[in-house]
Amino acid sequence: MLMDVLSTFAVLLVELLALFLVVSTLVALVNRRFGPEKLRQWLGSGRVPGPVKGLLLGAITPFCSCSTLPMLVGMLNAGVAFQTAMTFLIASPLLNPIIVGGMVIIFGWQTALVYTLFMIVVALIIPWVWKALGLTDALKRVRVTGESTPEPWSGVRRELPGALRQAWRDLRPLLIPMLIGIAIGATIYGTVPEDQLAGFAGAGTWWAVPLAAVIGIPLYIRLETMLPIALALQTAGVGIGPIFALMIGGAGASPPEVSMLAAIFKPRLLAAFVITIITVAILGGYLISLTA
Repeated sequence: MLMDVLSTFAVLLVELLALFLVVSTLVALVNRRFGPEKLRQWLGSGRVPGPVKGLLLGAITPFCSCSTLPMLVGMLNAGVAFQTAMTFLIASPLLNPIIVGGMVIIFGWQTALVYTLFMIVVALIIPWVWKALGLTDALKRVRVTGESTPEPWSGVRRELPGALRQAWRDLRPLLIPMLIGIAIGATIYGTVPEDQLAGFAGAGTWWAVPLAAVIGIPLYIRLETMLPIALALQTAGVGIGPIFALMIGGAGASPPEVSMLAAIFKPRLLAAFVITIITVAILGGYLISLTA
């Protein structure tokens, strides 16, 4: 069991560090090429509203919940509007073509369509609710880049070292929270038997969906990797509602992500985020149960 925990910790650590540094480097290159002002203008101007652009950007980026963080930091550094950045944060790990396509294959197009429409509505409405609750000022001070006049773009090869240094600077304040979150997730993942997890999630009672949503939160799950597990659970007789609640909860708010968000969000916004993901997982589970 200890070896399982250590192995899971090592795999998650390497995966998340690689993802974070790669994504952060790409974001830094984009910022250095176009500048924060252009990113802010693109996401905040034109006929398409900023939150819709944030939704589309999240939908086409197959990121897990943790690898959305460098992109989110880049948006906040560029001064992107709160609702646009938060829409991206919610949409990216829960809505992309790989996930939707996998759901069509495994669960059928009706279930995939219900899930997609539900997540689109959630990703657009929740940031508006947070803003209405006054949570726009619950962001911790984010280092703002690009206040000085940007230097001329000198090509990827010359810009890459600076982008890598920028990625490391973005990672440093999140490194300890990341390690804590990975340790928690690896411990739970390595010590909770899958058959016991299936037994909880498959209970044929009204509380099966809420329980599955809560169980899913501590697990570090990518929806792409959860899909075959979901198929196995469904084959074993587990209800589709608890399965989706488990998937949404685990993919939407893993311990590493929550730990890293604590470096960006003040406690009340962090609490709102976790409560929102649990609520969305529960509502989504019940909705898909009714429509499947």
